[in-house]
Amino acid sequence: MQDLEEDYEELYEHHRIVVDKGQSQLRIDKFLMMKMQNASRVKIQEGIETGSVKVNDESVKASYKVKPLDVVTVSLAEPPRNTEIIPQNIPLDIVYEDDELLVVNKPSGMVVHPAHGNWDGTLVNALVYHFQNLPTHRNGEIRPGLVHRIDKDTSGLLVVAKTDQAMTHLAKQFYDHSIQRTYNALVWGEPKSEEGTIEGNIGRSLKDRKIMAVFPEGLLGKEAVTHYKILKKIRYVSLIQCNLETGRTHQIRVHLKFIGNTLFNDETYGGNKPLRGTLFSKYEQFVNNCFKLCPRQALHAKSLGFIHPKTNEFMHFDSELPIEIQNVIEKWEGYVNNE
Repeated sequence: MQDLEEDYEELYEHHRIVVDKGQSQLRIDKFLMMKMQNASRVKIQEGIETGSVKVNDESVKASYKVKPLDVVTVSLAEPPRNTEIIPQNIPLDIVYEDDELLVVNKPSGMVVHPAHGNWDGTLVNALVYHFQNLPTHRNGEIRPGLVHRIDKDTSGLLVVAKTDQAMTHLAKQFYDHSIQRTYNALVWGEPKSEEGTIEGNIGRSLKDRKIMAVFPEGLLGKEAVTHYKILKKIRYVSLIQCNLETGRTHQIRVHLKFIGNTLFNDETYGGNKPLRGTLFSKYEQFVNNCFKLCPRQALHAKSLGFIHPKTNEFMHFDSELPIEIQNVIEKWEGYVNNE
């Protein structure tokens, strides 16, 4: 019989709000929307449903109406953290810089901004060391200069705003989907078409909240569109180019898994084992050697294009495919040629 204590998750109080004496009755979700400016209504409602939000130490429904002197608490799985970001002298690969912005080439393994489990060593820790007075995001989140992000184990180009004007201008381009972003991905197998478009809403998996999933009927999640074309076929794997029309969490990784071409060595989505090929032990050893050559998901944000916020000039930046992905491609080509 499973020990019930294994299912217990300690929660840490992050917010305690005593409702004002003059507060009129208001739904708890609307009340928290008003009090917690950085939290979305969806997040608040999720917190209410999971019991993270309590009134007078009791769980409530979203329809509960707060009353004067109610004590509302919000608890989360991770302990509270000081929001101060510690500057760290971490080298940056700066591709371009002017008074308004900079473009950096992020290595794989670097987290973009501090969060639970990664409070230092991030791109943001490096940015606040090298640059003064970077603007925060327009909704007040403490993410200096960041307009967008890429996953920890994805490498590639990011644009960083140095002024409020640049932040606003670039953020609008992302919102309007006018930013040009091209990724290179090594995937298992060959997509059915030489080029195509993957469409399917993306949201938190209903089975595992730590990963994302595609909801093709569009009833859940947010709209997501990825365009792709095959650059190189190497029998059991392919190098493809992906262009993002939208920017959802793990979008390329989830969409590629959805069409049956999981990202090479993507542990989260099952790409860290042979998904195509033979059953021979020699082949399995070859694949494991490739995993060692590229010990992370084979995804790289290769190019970035946008309108400069001050000059209105279109700017385009390109980067080399990282050596670890190049090495895997060369090794795979050699295997196929010698087979």
